Amino acid sequence: MTEVFFYILEDEADDASARFACRLTEKAHENGHRVYLHVADDASAEALDSLLWVFRQGSFVPHAQKGALESDDDLTPVVIGSGEPPSGFDDVLINLGGEVSRFFSRFARHNEIVAPADVDAARTRYRFFKDRGYALTTHKIAAG
Repeated sequence: MTEVFFYILEDEADDASARFACRLTEKAHENGHRVYLHVADDASAEALDSLLWVFRQGSFVPHAQKGALESDDDLTPVVIGSGEPPSGFDDVLINLGGEVSRFFSRFARHNEIVAPADVDAARTRYRFFKDRGYALTTHKIAAG
């Protein structure tokens, strides 16, 4: 069964969720996981794609946007996109798209990143997972 993690951010910066997603992605990649970063739209995918290259000095997270991925690509460890993830991605899902995706349960680990302004919507998602019996873990992430 999918493990669900909520990361409650205290940082109120506009890009706090995206920056934390980059840190979480880097950690997952370093541990050998394949990651699908689910975003709301193409503009969000483009912004996150750019940020992954520069979010931390010395960091390297090989990635591609879903639209640029070849259909037979089984080497790219991190993909950013909206909508259904490519085949072969069922390990780690990082949701920046806001809504509970209909494909979340195919992943071993589902991660929700919650900005201070999104706490009310996150409570609804939390109840969704809790009502269905998913194992939930919550982490509060200090600003900084």
